[in-house]
Amino acid sequence: MRANAAALALLLLLGWEPLPDAALRHLERQYPAASPTQDWSAYTGVIVLGGALEPAYVWTVPGQSALNEAAERMTEVAPLIRHQPHLKVLFTGGEGELFATGLSEAERARLFFQGQGLPSSKLLLESASRTTYDNAVMSKQLPGVDATKPWLLLTSAYHMPRAMAVFRKAGWTVTAYPVDFRTGLETPWTQYAMDEGVKKWRVALHEMLGLLAYELAGRA
Repeated sequence: MRANAAALALLLLLGWEPLPDAALRHLERQYPAASPTQDWSAYTGVIVLGGALEPAYVWTVPGQSALNEAAERMTEVAPLIRHQPHLKVLFTGGEGELFATGLSEAERARLFFQGQGLPSSKLLLESASRTTYDNAVMSKQLPGVDATKPWLLLTSAYHMPRAMAVFRKAGWTVTAYPVDFRTGLETPWTQYAMDEGVKKWRVALHEMLGLLAYELAGRA
């Protein structure tokens, strides 16, 4: 009886969104939101981390992109470049699928940005990385990239603490440009959804444990 009650209580807590939102909000508030209209004239470009594109097998409709719930990592680039046309766009992302086929994530990003009107001359692609650490290390090896110059780092707000720590440890001069905020200022106490709650817990714990693991490994 007690085991059943404990299991029921756990299920209720997993779906009660104010708890995981508090954890995510802690991550998101570490770097404030930036604006495309700020003065970014001293910056060389913006580094866009992958993770917002659906797998290659989903990209089956000609001329259309397939984005996931982190789509702002891609869609917020266009307003930034519209206001800051001098910036280069460095997309870094290989393929997260174990047995990937078709276009790499970087190639899918090329199709997306070209569809948004970004000239190929402004786009740099890194297509071999599989982790945030790889993003930082492998992007430095691209021809013409100088990591000591100031760059903007664009990724989901909850992922920004880990990304900033890794990129700075790897020798980049980066300023956070967080997007894809998930929690807002506060969460209604009545907000409950089992699937969303579990998903948010997974994201929050993944980031916290990921940052801890990188710190222990000397990568952040």
